[in-house]
Amino acid sequence: MRPRSGPTVEHRVLAARLRLLRERAGVSLQAAAEALDAHPATVRRIERAETGLDARQVGELLDCYEVPAAVAEPIMAGLGAANLPGWWHRWRDAMESWQQDVIGMESSASLVRTWHPALVPELLRTPAYADALYRVQYPEDTPAQLERRVELLRERQRRLRDRGAALWALLPAAALHTLVGGHDVMDEQRGTLADATHRKHLTVQVVPLDHPPHAMTGVPPLHLLRVPAPEIGDQAILETPGVRVDIIDDPDIVMDHRIRLDAACAAAPHPGTPLPGW
Repeated sequence: MRPRSGPTVEHRVLAARLRLLRERAGVSLQAAAEALDAHPATVRRIERAETGLDARQVGELLDCYEVPAAVAEPIMAGLGAANLPGWWHRWRDAMESWQQDVIGMESSASLVRTWHPALVPELLRTPAYADALYRVQYPEDTPAQLERRVELLRERQRRLRDRGAALWALLPAAALHTLVGGHDVMDEQRGTLADATHRKHLTVQVVPLDHPPHAMTGVPPLHLLRVPAPEIGDQAILETPGVRVDIIDDPDIVMDHRIRLDAACAAAPHPGTPLPGW
C-alpha cells in the first residue's frame, strides 16, 4: 500500500477511471460498497484517491461493473505504479498536508500559472528569499527543519524546469520592494527574476506600482495547474495565508479564476517589459 504522502497523478487517474466506470455501469455507491462488503464512504475514498488502491477491492469493483477484460487488465496492471509514493514523500516532514496534494499535481502539470498579491511567487523564489520567509512563517522550526523546506522548494523548481513545464507568473512590483531577508537577499532575488525572463518555458509579468486596479487586485495567492490527463481537469489552488488553502476542481469555478487571471495578465505590461529601477 502506498505510504500516505498525497496521491500521484497516476493514482488520481486510476481512481477517476473507477468512478467513471461505476457511473457508466449505472451502479450506485451503495451497490458498489455492498460488492466490497464495505461502507459507501470506502468507495468514495477510493474514487477520490484518498486511500491506496487495493488489488482485491479494485478487482471486485471491476467485476461489479462488468468491465470487459480489455479495459480491466490495464487498470489492474497499473495498480503497482499508482501505489508508489511520489518523489516528495521523503520531504513529507517538511510539508503541510495540503501541500502533498498540490505537489502531487504540480509534479505532472504541463502548465503552472501563479499569482501572488504581495510576494515573489513560490516557484520563483531564491533559496535565501524562501529561507527568510520560512523563518517568519514557521518561527518554531529548527534550522534543520527550515533547511528541509528550502530543499523541497529547490527540488520542486528543478523538476519543473527539467520537465520543460511552462510557468507563467504574475506579481506586483511591490513584491520587489518588500524587504525580505535584507538588501543582499532582495538584490539576488531581483537579479534572478530578471535572468528568468529570458528562460524558455517561463513567462514573468510585473504590475507597476502606479498601475490601476486590475482583475486580481485583492485576490489571495492563486495557482492554476493543467495536468495532461483527460481524467483530471484543471485545478485551482486558492491560498488564504494562515487560514486555509482551497483545492478546487469544479470546472466552472476554475474557469472563473482563469478568466480573472487572463484579464489581469492582459492588462499588465507585456512580459519582459523593464520596470523603472529594476
